[in-house]
Amino acid sequence: MAVDVSAAAFTELQASRSGLASILRSTSDVETALSDFDARLSSHLSALSTVSDTVSPLQSHAVAARALRSRIDRAISPALALLQAFSLVRSLQRRLLRLSPSPSDPGTLIDYVDCVDRLHDAVAGVAADCDPAVQRLQEAVEFLSRTKATDRLRLRRLQETLTALQAIYADEVDALRYEGLLDEALVRLQDDYESLLLLLKHNALGESDGPDQFAQSTDGSDLAPLASPLQVQALRRISQTLATNDCLDIAIDIFVKVRYRRAAKALMRLSPEYLRTYAPEEIDAMGWAEVEAAITLWIRHLELAVQTLFALEKQLCRDVLGPLMDGVVWPECFAKIADRIMAVFFRFSEGVARSSKQPHKLFKLLDMFDALARIRPQLESTFDGEPGGDIRARFRELQKLVVHAAAKALWEFGLRIEGLQDAAEPSPGDGSVPKVVRHAVHYLKCLATARYAGPMERVLRTERNWREDPPSRPPVDDASDDGLLRDVARNILEALQRNVEAKRARCGKKDRALPHVMATNAYWYVHTRTRGTELAKLVGEETMRATFKNAAEQAAFAYQESAWGMLLSLVERDDAAAKAEQGKGKARARAKLEEFMRGFEVNMRKHRSLYGFRDADLRNQIREAVEKTVVPAYAEFLHANAAAIPVRAFLPPDSIRALIRQAFDAAEEGEEEEGKKPSSVPKPEGEKVPQRRERIRRGQERPPELGGSGSFGH
Repeated sequence: MAVDVSAAAFTELQASRSGLASILRSTSDVETALSDFDARLSSHLSALSTVSDTVSPLQSHAVAARALRSRIDRAISPALALLQAFSLVRSLQRRLLRLSPSPSDPGTLIDYVDCVDRLHDAVAGVAADCDPAVQRLQEAVEFLSRTKATDRLRLRRLQETLTALQAIYADEVDALRYEGLLDEALVRLQDDYESLLLLLKHNALGESDGPDQFAQSTDGSDLAPLASPLQVQALRRISQTLATNDCLDIAIDIFVKVRYRRAAKALMRLSPEYLRTYAPEEIDAMGWAEVEAAITLWIRHLELAVQTLFALEKQLCRDVLGPLMDGVVWPECFAKIADRIMAVFFRFSEGVARSSKQPHKLFKLLDMFDALARIRPQLESTFDGEPGGDIRARFRELQKLVVHAAAKALWEFGLRIEGLQDAAEPSPGDGSVPKVVRHAVHYLKCLATARYAGPMERVLRTERNWREDPPSRPPVDDASDDGLLRDVARNILEALQRNVEAKRARCGKKDRALPHVMATNAYWYVHTRTRGTELAKLVGEETMRATFKNAAEQAAFAYQESAWGMLLSLVERDDAAAKAEQGKGKARARAKLEEFMRGFEVNMRKHRSLYGFRDADLRNQIREAVEKTVVPAYAEFLHANAAAIPVRAFLPPDSIRALIRQAFDAAEEGEEEEGKKPSSVPKPEGEKVPQRRERIRRGQERPPELGGSGSFGH
């Protein structure tokens, strides 16, 4: 068993030896072959080294060529873009030359603006493309110079070309932007911008040259815009184009200048020549009728300016300039347009408020005060924001001036009435109603009307509040305190009564009855002319009746006593008849009757020429009272002394009655000054007073009984 194993192993070993021997022989053959190949390879490598030394410069040239191609490609792309931009600019320039815009046709203006905007963008594209194109060409030339990829002649030509291109870039681009057709187009747009703005007129203020499709309201409601939508679009586009091309200040200057001229021209059509007079001394030198007319026009024109003219101008400003600078520009422009015009209105009204505070100016000052109150909400909404602050502040100052002026004019009226008590104003020679009474009654009646009572009450309330607390804001209505005007009216009526009594005392030295005639007329005038009026309602019907009717009755009694008392004492019943029987009464009765007739004749002359009861009802009542007092007493005296007095020697009672009636009827009814605002108030001595009268006869109602039939005879 052991022998068999050994034989097998030996056999395997022999086989392994044979394989190893075969491998060794093969390895020896490979080694020999490698030695032969190495010899051949060495020979080839030697030849390849020679070829490599020959090809190496060509490889460097190939690398340089690839780098140059890259530089050239980088330079060509921006150059092509630049050429295309130049081509677009030329095309737009030719199109711009073909367009013919007209301000009367906003559509052509919009097309022109579109072309200008495209040209601006194209020129901006040229300016943007030139710099990279020149920079890339410069890089290519520098590369050629550095790598010596071309000869010196070509390199010099390239450098000269680059220099010329840089010069063209510096000159041509600036010319395109600032001196070329684009600049001319912007100048033309400025002219068209101005022309189109001039075409927009205020037809509501009479600027229309013919029928216009954009009719406007004259009361400030439902105002149609100054410009059509197409005109607004054209103006807005031009404004934006000018702003984009650094011409915003020019656009603003044109807009403000043109619209101010147009607004001022519209107002000038209203003929506001009065606005040239605004200094207080100049206004004082004017006639009052002229000042009244000027203030009336001022109120109307200011309302039109604020409610119509400036409302439309503000809308136009907002529509045209609103998109510029996020809406910051247009409020300033509108304020510049309005400021100069409003300043003219303010100067005139401030001059009126600062002029002399004559009482007759009160009613126009109240008209101004009321107009300012009406205008104020519209003005504050029109001139809102910071740009309109100056106008609003000056408007508030004007309100303060008017309040002080109106209050002072009313106080001046009261002071005038008080001052006339000691003045040398003559009393009426016929005992008629003094002018100051007529004027004061009419003045207060006008002041108490609905038109003036409310504004006057607000003025007095505001002025009182400002005296207690200096004004920091414009007047504010407060209906809780409404007795100030009533107190002022009562004070003036009391001053008027003192004035009448002062005149009564002065003129009583020449004639005993004449001052009482004047007082009766004056008080009766106040009573009858105020009964049932707004003035009586303001002061109080009972107060007026208790004051002036009673005063008229007392004055009438005093007149009766002064004019007829002495005569009545002559014919009073006494013991004359008894004495006549004794032979002494006959002469005495005759003497009394003769004295009575002489006094009666004097009284008749005075009643015909001196004593004037102008009011028909008052005259009739006094005549009846005199008849009922004098005629019966005279008749009774004649009857009582019939035996002592020849009947035909003296006038019968009916003749006395007829003479009394003739004497009273000789006085014609005076003419009253009614229905018109007072123009002046009588002044103390040395002052001339212009009087304006309206001849209106009053006869609508019969005044109440003076004191009852026959009351004079009590």
